[in-house]
Amino acid sequence: MAFTDQTTNEVTNLLIDSVAAWAMAQGWRVYRRAASVMPLPPPYAHRKSIVDLGCARPAGAPVVVEVDHSDRRRTIEKLRLEAEAGRIPIWVRWGERGLEPAPAPIATVALHVSSRPGPGRVGRLHSRSSATHRPAPMHSGTEIRAAEQVDLFATTVPDSPAQDDPADDR
Repeated sequence: MAFTDQTTNEVTNLLIDSVAAWAMAQGWRVYRRAASVMPLPPPYAHRKSIVDLGCARPAGAPVVVEVDHSDRRRTIEKLRLEAEAGRIPIWVRWGERGLEPAPAPIATVALHVSSRPGPGRVGRLHSRSSATHRPAPMHSGTEIRAAEQVDLFATTVPDSPAQDDPADDR
């Protein structure tokens, strides 16, 4: 996955969209902003939190996915509760550094990006390139043609006799 100069929200949404597309390609039903088993903190304790994606699979436990660029204790707690409810929790973490894996049974997918200050030093812009998405390198314009490779470490004596060096006569 490659992107250039995306805001934090744009990267998060791009990752959610990519995971959702992958899950749908597996034949799973995908629910965005699915209800979590974790209640919200007061004064909203009567409501439930949400996960970025909930995936119902034809066979096997449901999968829940959270996508974050920060290290939030609440995300770990939410995914731990999802695991206790029988779901497979996956935390997609992205950022520049310190993408430590979550505690078991939470699976962590780490995506490293580079970041720089946004226009007027407001916000951050994030980029990521991968080997398969890098542009081709610039070439010198030299014509490339087949040629015989010279053996640099030849062990045979050349056919022509060596020329005498006049300096050897002294």
